[in-house]
Amino acid sequence: MNTIRKLISYTRYLLLIPALGALVASIAVLIFGGVETLRIVIGMVKGTPLIEGTKGLLLEFIVIIDLFLIGTVFYIIALGLYELFIDDQVPTPAWLHITHLDDLKAKLLSVVVVILGVVFLGQVIKWDHGSDILFLGAGVAIVILAVTYFLRVGGGHHP
Repeated sequence: MNTIRKLISYTRYLLLIPALGALVASIAVLIFGGVETLRIVIGMVKGTPLIEGTKGLLLEFIVIIDLFLIGTVFYIIALGLYELFIDDQVPTPAWLHITHLDDLKAKLLSVVVVILGVVFLGQVIKWDHGSDILFLGAGVAIVILAVTYFLRVGGGHHP
């Protein structure tokens, strides 16, 4: 019985796979976003901008911010899984300390709300179809309301 318990306790190290995968994904996305930022800025400094007009420039930087936010989500997932299953003594800022799966879900959903806002802003900037954007805005608002409700009522409680 003791051997089975020990064997099962070691299976938690399987969570290193998604934790490391999320960390690698985070690093890759953040580096890509940084390279894209440099590429655009260098083009502007050289006087050969890769994007035409203010609207195009804003849209490109919004896409880059979205990349940074997604990289941040992957990083939070990596830290959260590692902290929950491998080592709860990982040095993290107090706001990022995760003690329950509900903590991880709440942090991720909070970032999802921000990403939805950024994506919607990007759509607003490039939108040329009249008032049809209201349907997209209503859809995004409904999702944000549902996530907010979940965080405040249903998802933020742990035993």
